[in-house]
Amino acid sequence: MIKRRKTKKIKIGKIFVGGPAPIVVQSMCNTDTRDVEKTVTQIKALQEAGCEMIRVAVPDMEAAKALGKIKKKIKIPLVADIHFSHELALEAIRQGVDKLRINPGNIGSEEKIKEVVLAAKKKNIPIRIGINGGSLEKDILKKYKDKVTAKAMVESAMRHIKILEKYNFHNILVSLKASDIERTVEAYKLLSSKVNYPLHIGVTEAGTTFRGTIMSSIGLGHLLYEGIGDTLRVSLTADPVEEVKVAWEILKSLKIRKRGITVTSCPTCGRTQIDLVSLAKKVEDAMQYVDKDIHVAVMGCVVNGPGESREADLAIIGGKSVGLITKKGKIIKKVDESDLLAEFIKEVKKF
Repeated sequence: MIKRRKTKKIKIGKIFVGGPAPIVVQSMCNTDTRDVEKTVTQIKALQEAGCEMIRVAVPDMEAAKALGKIKKKIKIPLVADIHFSHELALEAIRQGVDKLRINPGNIGSEEKIKEVVLAAKKKNIPIRIGINGGSLEKDILKKYKDKVTAKAMVESAMRHIKILEKYNFHNILVSLKASDIERTVEAYKLLSSKVNYPLHIGVTEAGTTFRGTIMSSIGLGHLLYEGIGDTLRVSLTADPVEEVKVAWEILKSLKIRKRGITVTSCPTCGRTQIDLVSLAKKVEDAMQYVDKDIHVAVMGCVVNGPGESREADLAIIGGKSVGLITKKGKIIKKVDESDLLAEFIKEVKKF
């Protein structure tokens, strides 16, 4: 049983993060925020896939002024991603966003940070301090001889936490992202020993779907297994919907949260006498938006099939051009290979 570390509970829009609240799955739009309709369309697709909080880029004032229109049309908390301009942060607050993500290292002087903090405090809007390995302050980099170490990242985070706390602001989340697993994990472990603010976890710039999924699964899986993490984003060079899918599979694999159908399938071998690869993929694709807590198994032969079928709610056990469909380990029908998918989907719908 994974035991999560205790963190401060924070309200973001209509949901809670930290404390006993479930770990929240996030993503980020790759649309032009100034295009309200396109951005809203993508957010709705992400929400359908299981996204529970969405972040959008705010590169200029036109994008900042579009935030209120976007917020009115979506149902999940809206996070404004701000860089280089405290004015954009202030406008985002005026537009009613649910959270700010700022990198204090590039937003300007402490006086400008103070202005943002006081405005956020007045509206009870949380701030995520987002520390990235690629944008640490010059004096910290000099101290660590131009090496972006985990300790350097944590020092940057603590510096900015203290600035916010100086103005009696404690509605804080923190992230510490590097593009490699080792520094990311080390930084989060070190920070979690120093503060109890909720942590947003992720491995930044993880790569394309294949590499990024592996990097994120190892990095996030390690942290989650240690009980670290209150929100997460899987960063992929891909459709953001893929980020959400991977995030949920990580949580489901560690039995932290459940959502939708879990599909187990065996590797192929010389005993397999049906097109298992194609069948398993078709089952997975057909099941991805079925919002039922069901465990299904697609097995290629009778060696592992009976054991898995006992553990699964519904299962396919392959034979020679045919398959058995089982329910709670009991055979309910024998079906020709060509009809297996359709018949199996019928049984899932009836379950």
